[in-house]
Amino acid sequence: MYIKRIVILIVALGLIFMGSFSLYVYKVMFKSNTSFDEKSKDLYIKTGTSYNQLLNQIESYVLNVDDFDVLAKRKKYNVKPGKYQIKNGMNNNEIINSLRSNNITVNVIYNNIVDLNDLAGKISSQIEADSISFLNSFKADFFTEKGFDEKNILSMYIPNSYNFFWNTSAEKFNQRMFEEYTKFWQKNNRVEKANKIGLSKIKVMILASIVYEESKQNIDLHKIAGVYINRLNDNWKLGADPTVKFAAYQLDEYKNTVIRRVLNKHLKIDSPYNTYKYYGLPPGIISMPSIQAIDAVLNYEKHNYYFFAADPSNPGYHSFAKSLSEHKRNARKLHRYLNSKGIKK
Repeated sequence: MYIKRIVILIVALGLIFMGSFSLYVYKVMFKSNTSFDEKSKDLYIKTGTSYNQLLNQIESYVLNVDDFDVLAKRKKYNVKPGKYQIKNGMNNNEIINSLRSNNITVNVIYNNIVDLNDLAGKISSQIEADSISFLNSFKADFFTEKGFDEKNILSMYIPNSYNFFWNTSAEKFNQRMFEEYTKFWQKNNRVEKANKIGLSKIKVMILASIVYEESKQNIDLHKIAGVYINRLNDNWKLGADPTVKFAAYQLDEYKNTVIRRVLNKHLKIDSPYNTYKYYGLPPGIISMPSIQAIDAVLNYEKHNYYFFAADPSNPGYHSFAKSLSEHKRNARKLHRYLNSKGIKK
C-alpha cells in the first residue's frame, strides 16, 4: 500500500511538472505576446544593432520581453537589419521567425527634385541611409566611371517609385539607380531617338529639365521641346528663362528669393547656365525632369515655331509664334497681365 502511494505521488508530481512545463512552453512559444492595439506595427532595425539593443527596442511591442528573450536565445536568433512587420496577436515563435526571414521592402518615391541636397534629403527620409552618407556617395568614383560629373549626376536618377529594402546603403542605392537608368534608356528606342536628334543621353536630360521647368502641362511639352530643338539646329541661343533663374539662384543675392518675372538684370548674369548669354545647352540639368518631359524631347513636335510665351488667358499653357513680331505681340499681352497683377520681379 505504501509503495503504491509513493508511485501515485510520483506520477502525480510528474503530471504536474509536465503540465506546468507544457504551459510554460505554450506561454513562451505559442501564446500571443503583442502589446499594441493596432492591426500591425512596423519595426525598423538599424544596421549594427546588437541583440541587447534589439531587446530594448522590441520591449514596446511585446507584453513579456523575458519570454521573447528565452525563445530567441533557444532558437539562436541573430539580429538582421531591416524593416519588419509585427502583427497583432503574434506569438514569440512567429515574431522571431518573421525577424529572421521577412525583411520587407519600402516603396521609395522621388520626383520634382531641385538638386543633390534635395535628392539626399528625400531618399534618406525613406530608407536607413542618412543624407550625409548620400552626399558623400555623390563624390565617389562610381559616377565618373559611369560618365557623370558633379553637374549632371542628377540626370542618372529617373523619377519614379522603386522597391528597396529599408536597410539599403547609399552605395547600393546608387548602383541600383544606374541599373534603372540603363533599363529606362533601353526601352522605347530612347537611345536611338537621342542619336537621331544628335543629343547624348545626358544632353537630352538637360534639355528635358528646361522643358519641364517651362511647363507641367503634357500637351505643351512636345511643342516646347520642338521650339528648343529648332533653335539648337539653327544655332540660336536657347534663350530659356528657367536657365536664367537657375543661374540667379546660384548667387547670394537671389538665395531664398522667388523670381516670378525675368528682368534685363537677370539676363546679364554671367553664368554658363544663362542661355541668353551663351550658346548651346547649359553644363548640367537645372532640376529633375519628369519622364514625360524626357520623352517629349525624344519625341518632340516638328513645327516651325521659334518662340513661345505664357498665355495669361489660358493659365499653365503657352502661345507659340513663328516670327519675332508675332512673339512680341504675345509677350506684350503677357507683360500687361503681369503688370495688372503687380508682378514686377
